[in-house]
Order: sequence, then structure tokens, then C-alpha cells
Amino acid sequence: MPRRQPAKDLKILWGLSQGRCAFPGCRRCLIEEATDADPVAVIGEIAHIEAHSDRGPRANPRLTEGDRDRYENWILLCGAHHDIVDSQPNSYTPADLRRWKAEHEGWVRDCTHEAMPDVSFVELAVVTTAVLASERPASTDFAVTPPQQKMHRNQLTEGVTFELTLGLAKAREVQQFVHHVASMDQTFPQRLVAGFVAEYGRLRDDGLDGDSLFEAMRDFAAQRSRDFKIQAAGLAVLAYLFEKCEVFAK
Repeated sequence: MPRRQPAKDLKILWGLSQGRCAFPGCRRCLIEEATDADPVAVIGEIAHIEAHSDRGPRANPRLTEGDRDRYENWILLCGAHHDIVDSQPNSYTPADLRRWKAEHEGWVRDCTHEAMPDVSFVELAVVTTAVLASERPASTDFAVTPPQQKMHRNQLTEGVTFELTLGLAKAREVQQFVHHVASMDQTFPQRLVAGFVAEYGRLRDDGLDGDSLFEAMRDFAAQRSRDFKIQAAGLAVLAYLFEKCEVFAK
């Protein structure tokens, strides 16, 4: 049976795991930064909670082909721990792997929540400068589509509502930052919005929607950093623009 890795499910898995191994006590970052000699290396591996095939570890013949290669049946691990759980499937059951995944994603949410109060102009400058570095046409559209309409149009779930609420805790600071930079560069707000709108359009053209689209936008906002403070800053900016501008307006 050929293996499928739908982009939508990949975005959710990597986003909610923050690119770290979910094996208890590991949490290794699964993206190695580029060096002077080599590009960025992705060292994470997708392990199946219930096997891809009927003969694989933790096989469940009743599981449909479509359900075998989905976010719900995946857990993100480093290579060493992937080998361990698949070599000892009786010791590491589907229930164990589902529990690890839920606990790991909860830890990620807690780390982002804890980092949010410490987000300052420094982190906001890091995430917005990277967006502005791209050559994109400036936007002048600051009409606002109500957030609930955006949620409905983009098929976003309650999980995204939680993330937006967390990010909006820093809305005042983001607004102060935008106004501060705009006092020196009047085009800053338009160019910032244009960067996010352009990325949103690109991701939709790639077929993303729903929570996978939001996780991809969140990753873009944080410039794919695995630093929780930068992740929190990116989420804060994304949540602010979600509420205030035509980002996610479709």
C-alpha cells in the first residue's frame, strides 16, 4: 500500500508538535539549522500510531486506508525513538502513543502560554522584519471581516479559537509596536498586512485550508523558529492581524 502524507495533516502535526520529538523526556528539536556547508536538515520522522500496513507494528486491519495516513494516526518522533517504538510494539501500544502525543501537544501549548507575557518589541521586531523582507506589493485594504466569519469561511476549529485568544492577550502591545514603527515608516502597516495576505493566498493555492492553514500561517509568522518566545510573538502578530485586518478574509 503506497504511503501518503497529505500536506494538510503534515502542517497540523508539525505545528502542534512544534517540530519536537513527542517521546516522553526527549523533545529534541527535529530541524537542524543550516550550516556554512549544508542547508537546513529535517530529521523528524512520522511514526504511525496504528500501522500503515496490516503487517506493521500495532496493526489494526479495521483501520481504513484513508485513516492510516492522517494527523490523527501520526506522532512525530526522532529517528531513534521511532525505531524503538516500532521494534517493540507490544511495549509501546497505540494507547501509549496517543497519550504521549496529547501530553506533548499540551506541553507545547503551555510553553507558548508561559512565553507570551515576556514577548516584547524585540521579538515583535524579529517576526515582522522577516515578513517585510520579502518583495510584496503594499496593501491598502484595512476593511475588517468579522472574526467569526473568518472562522467559518476557513473551516477553523475551536483549537484555533484557543490559539487566537492566547495571541490576543498581547494585542495591546502589538498595536503599540505597529504604531511605533509606523511613526517612523508610514508604509509599515500596509506592508506588514500585504506580507501576511500574500502568504495566505500562496498557502490556499497549495490546497491548504482549515486548521492546517492556520498552523502554516502561524509557522510563517514565527519564521519557523522553534524558540517559544518567537513562536509566541508570531502568534500575537497573527492574532492581531486576524482580528484587525483582511488576513484570512478569503
